[in-house]
Amino acid sequence: MPGTSSRSRLALMWRRWRLRWVRATQPVLGPFRARWRRSLMVRTMTITGLVTGFVVLIAGVFILSSISEDLTSSRRDQALQDSARATLAAQHDLDASDASDRGSLSTLAASVRRTVQDTSSSQMVYLRRQSGQATFPEAPPPSFTNRMLVEAVSPELAREVATSTEPQHWQPVTFVAEDGTTAPGIVVASSLNFPAGAGTYDLFIGYKLSDTQDTLSFVQRTLLITAAAMMAFIGILVWIMSRVVFRPIRAAADTSRKLAAGEEDARMPVQNDEHFDVMSENFNDMADTLQARIQELDDLSEMQQRFVSDVSHELRTPLTTIRLASEVLQGQQGGLAPGQQRAVEVLGTQVDRFEALLGDLLEISRYDAGRVTLETEPTNLVSLAHEVVDQLQPLSAGVIEVRPLGGYSPVDVDARRIRRIVSNLVGNAIEHGEGRSIVVSIDSSASAVAISVRDWGIGMTASDVEHVFDRFWRADPSRKRTLGGTGLGLAIAQEDAAVHGGTVEAWSRPGEGSNFRLTLPRSEGITTFMSPLPLVPEDVAAEDGDPQATGGWLRRPFRRTRREKRR
Repeated sequence: MPGTSSRSRLALMWRRWRLRWVRATQPVLGPFRARWRRSLMVRTMTITGLVTGFVVLIAGVFILSSISEDLTSSRRDQALQDSARATLAAQHDLDASDASDRGSLSTLAASVRRTVQDTSSSQMVYLRRQSGQATFPEAPPPSFTNRMLVEAVSPELAREVATSTEPQHWQPVTFVAEDGTTAPGIVVASSLNFPAGAGTYDLFIGYKLSDTQDTLSFVQRTLLITAAAMMAFIGILVWIMSRVVFRPIRAAADTSRKLAAGEEDARMPVQNDEHFDVMSENFNDMADTLQARIQELDDLSEMQQRFVSDVSHELRTPLTTIRLASEVLQGQQGGLAPGQQRAVEVLGTQVDRFEALLGDLLEISRYDAGRVTLETEPTNLVSLAHEVVDQLQPLSAGVIEVRPLGGYSPVDVDARRIRRIVSNLVGNAIEHGEGRSIVVSIDSSASAVAISVRDWGIGMTASDVEHVFDRFWRADPSRKRTLGGTGLGLAIAQEDAAVHGGTVEAWSRPGEGSNFRLTLPRSEGITTFMSPLPLVPEDVAAEDGDPQATGGWLRRPFRRTRREKRR
């Protein structure tokens, strides 16, 4: 329909204009908008200031207009009375005169002008014969005392005097001096009847209102100063009241921030208000309860960590004995029956796996205890990736390709831990790659370096990706394992990346394979960085238009792990 189409175009034009306006004002209004959204105190003070300013503006305009109207009306009435008095005096002189020739009439006109000047408070007088009358040669010519008045008289005012029966007429004007300066004023017009048939003359008397304008300017300045002082006073009052009213809220926010930062003894102070004091007591009771629960959890966690560490250490002695016995049995395999030889091989394999599990448990316990040792050295990640691939290539049925797009510059990392991360990622790709090719990509930027491992295997669902870094979690426990494993590899890889300030992320889709990406900052001072490699593979992104294909901004993860040594 035409109406609907017009409304759609108007809505589109409105959205475009609004978008341009937002972009144009973003540099100026952006910080204020952010502050407005975050601070209730700013919103309260701004709204109060706007409402107060609006009220002060309305009151000031009303007062100023009332005073202006009153002063103007009073000055106009004075001018009308003054003009009426001068007109009566001038007409009295005319009525008492017997002038009949041109000379005596001209003298009479000059005398009338002086009488008006002496009788009125104005010295601007303009006297001229009214238009539309019969020609009278003896009539005196027009006379005036100030040219500003002659230029200010409008044809409308002269017409009103000639046609109306009212004794007086007035008009607001602006007097323009020879030097170009202007002054407000009014012109009062009336009629005078000259003797000897000279006819009717128009009498114009001008009154400057400069004193009235000065008074209005003074009142306006006074009102502006008073309004500014009032706004400043109200602003200070609102700020003080806001500080007082929002102080309990700030106290609660500060206390919660301290609690979140780990200050267990932080408590909300009493605010000397019955309602806020109830909130403070409840808040402090909640903090006490949380502290007690956290302490219990810390004790349980410490007991668990100690138990894992102690068990891992205690199991090493019997494990060493079992390994020695296994090695003795493996040395005597020639004299054993085939079934016994198979049992000896299984025993050796499980002993190796048990030893790897103990090592991983000890490593996890170190991370849980927050005691990690980093031995950093300049490391070329391209060479490191080639070394890992060369070691694991014999275990893969497909080709493992290394694509070094960047990353040749050495980075200070713990090479042993980074090698362990890459080995875990490549090992998982071999395990779940269905014998297809695997691509290991390396790239870098000014702030970060990244390694991604892409396979085209069975893939995982979105729910599986959420748990892929959990300890002892497996996507399909029933699958045959090519490399063996403890179920802690990816969990340890995530901890190894976090202790470097980096991240390990995973993307996967059933039937399309998986992509694991390791991103490390180039230096300790970098807190935010963008991975130079996409998390979503380029072939999938090109097909689906996934916005994550170009990567996203990352932050150094917050970890409780403490680095004890970094060389």
